[in-house]
Amino acid sequence: MSGPLDGVTVVSMEQAVSAPYATRQLADMGARVVKVERPDGGDFARHFDTAANGTGAHFAWVNRNKESLTLDVKAPRGAEVLGRLLDAADVFVHNLVPGAAPRLGLDGATLLAGRPRLVVCEISGYGTGGPFDDRKAYDLLLQAEAGIATVTGSLDQPVKPGIAVADIAAGMFACSSVLAALVQRGRTGAGAALEVSMLDAVADWMGYPLTVRKHGAEPELTSGMSHPAISPYDAYPTADGRLVALSVQNDREWTKLATLVLRRPELADDPAYATNPARVASRPAIDALVREVLAGLDADAAVGLLHGAGLGCAIVRSVAEVVDHPQLTGRDRWLQVPAPAGPVWTPLAPPVASTWSTPAGAVPGLGQHTDAILAELGYGPCDITRLHDAGTV
Repeated sequence: MSGPLDGVTVVSMEQAVSAPYATRQLADMGARVVKVERPDGGDFARHFDTAANGTGAHFAWVNRNKESLTLDVKAPRGAEVLGRLLDAADVFVHNLVPGAAPRLGLDGATLLAGRPRLVVCEISGYGTGGPFDDRKAYDLLLQAEAGIATVTGSLDQPVKPGIAVADIAAGMFACSSVLAALVQRGRTGAGAALEVSMLDAVADWMGYPLTVRKHGAEPELTSGMSHPAISPYDAYPTADGRLVALSVQNDREWTKLATLVLRRPELADDPAYATNPARVASRPAIDALVREVLAGLDADAAVGLLHGAGLGCAIVRSVAEVVDHPQLTGRDRWLQVPAPAGPVWTPLAPPVASTWSTPAGAVPGLGQHTDAILAELGYGPCDITRLHDAGTV
């Protein structure tokens, strides 16, 4: 099945996760993505590890369905090749270091002056302007700057979430912004210059605690898996040493918990527990009641009891368990694709559509498509040889 972005060509100059994640989503929807990489090693995420059957795990995750062109864009002939490539492109995405795009003539204003239909999306760390706009930006640094680490973990020890939250957030906003710009171009014929900063992306994801503080209150911070504004909401130990997460979102669910699980129906209407604000104030007492019940059950029995009562619950699973998660395997949510060192498995793209499916395109080798792309751009065999000999590609 053809994808909704069939016929759309995306050129990317990208490293690591944020921009590659954005362009992989576009590729998964059918866009042709040409990844422009440095000849001297390419995207540094290629070399973080060899965990995915000989390929870097980060790279395998965010680079399927792409073509790789090696190119020294600072060389005059390299700039010429890139210009031809952009002339034929619909979208250009990059996460170059601060200041590099204007120096190379790849900023939105410059590109749109000569290519008014092009959609240009820059992913930066801190955005243009402001005292931080020239700083290096890695996921760890943005999680620190955005306060994510202070609302994760324990009260006395800031903890970074175990996935690249800032990179993923920026990649998601970049992808959705590009799609919106393409829809707008379909109406107006005009391209757009977009900028998505990692700080802006994760500040938006920090909406609840930031909104509380912006309006004068100090957000309450709770430890572990609890929630400052909801109770009961935590992970509780069971008899087999596992943890079961429970979230009671409203007063109806509290009545079910009190009646069917705690076997304390009188607590349903007790003023100390009947409303969520009251339950938050009574968190220690409620947690003790839940722990007492779940400690007498193994995890599967605890989930069976809670689910049977109509409550939201889940087993806290290890990464190894999630790989074989019954819901993922039962719905065939893994995709195997070719890769430079051998086939790799990656999770399928989340959208499940009636009219397209995720293509099983390869994770490209460094420069794998260079000669074919050059020929497509009008370079003959002798020109291609000279570009190789000069180290331009």
